[in-house]
Amino acid sequence: MTTPVCPFVKAARPDDNGSAKKSTVGGSEATRKDSGDTATVSPKCPFGYDSNNFKLGPLSCMICQALLFDCTKCIPCSHLFCKVCISRFKDCPLCGADIEKLEADTNLQSMVDRFIEGHARIKRAHVGVNGEGEQVSNDDKKVIYEDVSLDRGAFLVQQAMRAFRAQNIESAKSRLIMCAEDIRDQLEKTGNTSELCSQLGAVLGMLGDCCRAMGDAAAAINYFEESVEFLTKLPADDLEITHTLSVSLNKIGDLKYYDGDLQASRSYYFRSLGVRRDVIKNHPGVASQILDVAVSLAKVADVDRTLGKEDVAVDGFQEGIKLLESLTLKSEEAGLEPRRLSVLGFLKSQLEEKQSEATASSVSS
Repeated sequence: MTTPVCPFVKAARPDDNGSAKKSTVGGSEATRKDSGDTATVSPKCPFGYDSNNFKLGPLSCMICQALLFDCTKCIPCSHLFCKVCISRFKDCPLCGADIEKLEADTNLQSMVDRFIEGHARIKRAHVGVNGEGEQVSNDDKKVIYEDVSLDRGAFLVQQAMRAFRAQNIESAKSRLIMCAEDIRDQLEKTGNTSELCSQLGAVLGMLGDCCRAMGDAAAAINYFEESVEFLTKLPADDLEITHTLSVSLNKIGDLKYYDGDLQASRSYYFRSLGVRRDVIKNHPGVASQILDVAVSLAKVADVDRTLGKEDVAVDGFQEGIKLLESLTLKSEEAGLEPRRLSVLGFLKSQLEEKQSEATASSVSS
């Protein structure tokens, strides 16, 4: 079975249902073997940490487990948390003391911000050894910097996803914006490489999720549309890229649907369905992609039904049911069974509801 590869190491990506799933990522590796004129060196953390003692505890919020954002001190106990996280409590979650008031800790927040700014950006010349065993500096050689934890992009995404799961959306958005800016800088230098466009498309989609969670539908649509713009520049045979593209299209469709613009909603749902149909033509045996097609069929049919296109809606529901009933999962795909049953149940309920309405209408007439 083909395993999709997400553009960020150890980052979680929201699926159609808004849940996050683990994925493996491309991007720079902690240690990379390259040609003879490339060296890998370990930079020092801006605050003196190295790979043996690298700890984020003093700079992290124990509630969301991410780097502090709007660092806030509890009075009188002086324990520190993100402002959004601690604002939900009346007692300090660390020591149990009553919180009399909250105070901003700008000094520690400044340290956190400097840590993020310096993360994976240490510059130094390559140091080699000449024929006599002496160390020499050679600024002409390309140097790949090995980070003490993750590369900067994956690090920022990791922190953002931790904050997002803890409902600290402003923190997540801030980290993702920084990540997007980094990738844009790289795009200006190297052009639209497949890897960078894939990464930017994924980050923009996450930013859309943040804005949607904050209730800013217009900003969410803008981010999702920009994500679509970048992802459509990439090869259509990459399963992870096509999945992310189709999800972004569906999320725009969802927002249009909730806004009452059914025609626009259907247009985006139908585009997503087209992307997913093309995928199963080229990869007919991938169960997750067949499930994606069934989800898209359900979305399109649901809008068709709302628009009064009953016959077209019934055809869509029936096609989705047929796909899922004929889908045989392999042992390694057993984890997809709950989703298959959930989507199948929805499709059948919609079809049964339509049939019940038709029966009631014929009886009354």
